[in-house]
Amino acid sequence: MSALEIEVFSCRSDNYGVLVHDPDTGLTASIDAPEEAPILAAAERRGWKITHIFTTHHHIDHVEANLALKEKFGLEIIGPVNEALAIPGLDRTVADGDEFTFGEHLVRVIETPGHTAGHICYHFPDDKILFAADTLFALGCGRLLERTPTDMWHSLQKLAVLPDETAIYFGHEYTLSNARFALTIDPDNERLKTRAAQVEADRAEGKFTIPTMMSLEKETNPFLRPSDPAIRRNLLMEGKTNEEVFAEIRKRKDNF
Repeated sequence: MSALEIEVFSCRSDNYGVLVHDPDTGLTASIDAPEEAPILAAAERRGWKITHIFTTHHHIDHVEANLALKEKFGLEIIGPVNEALAIPGLDRTVADGDEFTFGEHLVRVIETPGHTAGHICYHFPDDKILFAADTLFALGCGRLLERTPTDMWHSLQKLAVLPDETAIYFGHEYTLSNARFALTIDPDNERLKTRAAQVEADRAEGKFTIPTMMSLEKETNPFLRPSDPAIRRNLLMEGKTNEEVFAEIRKRKDNF
């Protein structure tokens, strides 16, 4: 079984587009469909025909090109059962714990409510890849638009148990803002300071910050670390639960 090939590119103002290609079968999936033209350009650049869209949630900046791409390629759109009515062109629904194959590559569905009520992530366990969309970002997590901090904290815990070597592909280039915010919560974290400086340099050169690694997020992403004693001291929340600390961190990021 050959390794998956992944093409990452910019869409809209700050979305990432991602194409996943199985060279053994020729199958190509677009992770969400933020914008038609950049997706078509990426597919043409690589010589791939898009056969699937793996939809993570219903927001327009993730489904806008669904119908146009379906008309062009006759592809199959897979998406979350709990948002089925809001996803254009949906052919097949999946729920938490479902598994399917992409060529010979196993895909597991992880439901991660928080940003939206039915958001899902796509995990390729054998390939050590996670497509997290707007649940987990480099140094951040999604805004809580349809569910509670408790829901999102539980969702992030489901992702945090994945292997440290898991490569995480996310939906937006928010990393610079996330890094600057993380330093206000965790200013003495040496690993974070080093990473934030690298992010500043990379973004100044226009470099992408995707993918990130689960091990790196566990060390530096404050949204995965509400149990950390230093973060709790900085927030004056040493006697609070992880859920309460997470909620405070999310509230502060909303106002950052």
